[in-house]
Amino acid sequence: MNQAIEVGRLLRASTTGCVVGCRLSQWGVPSFGALLRIPLGGGNDYHIFGLIYDIHVDDDGLVRQLATTENVSPDVMLDNRINRNVPLEISVVFVGFQENGNTLHLLPPRPPLSLDAIYTCTNDELCQFTTSGSFGYFRHVLRNTDLPVGELLAAHLRQTAAAHAVPGLACSDPAWAERATQELITLLRDDYPTLMSVLGALGDAGISFGQLQGGLS
Repeated sequence: MNQAIEVGRLLRASTTGCVVGCRLSQWGVPSFGALLRIPLGGGNDYHIFGLIYDIHVDDDGLVRQLATTENVSPDVMLDNRINRNVPLEISVVFVGFQENGNTLHLLPPRPPLSLDAIYTCTNDELCQFTTSGSFGYFRHVLRNTDLPVGELLAAHLRQTAAAHAVPGLACSDPAWAERATQELITLLRDDYPTLMSVLGALGDAGISFGQLQGGLS
């Protein structure tokens, strides 16, 4: 992705994550596991980064009625999805921030405010964030037992590996996925059930880790 796209506006936030509101007609670019960026005002170039871990589509009375009605025309369905203000909520876990050009895999010192805009990360931003530090942002995902940890990490690694494979990016690292998988094996060596869940999801996502099996012992 070479251009940042506005996903929606912030509904609520804490220091660990946020929920973003988006109209269905705006949907189509960000996906589960995608890295998002929230730029905040001020002269210190402050941005918060987070991963999408849940996507929730609300219903209402009309949606329930259409769902149980036979022979609803495609035009009515399309009108309901595009022209009506049906909200879609995106849940995001914060994994780091950038201030004065420095990227830190720490929780942000302060949360964003309601109605702040949130954007998708470009390939450059994704590669820059994931190559800063030593995978410290993984702990924000691993420590949260309410997240679908294996599926989230697999989706994130798959998307990030694709970004690192784009030619011409200054921060690209073709070996990133291998190093990231090795780091996860190291972090989870004392938590066998979670490790097996993560490795199973990585395998289903097509991420190879056969050469790393020695790290399991």
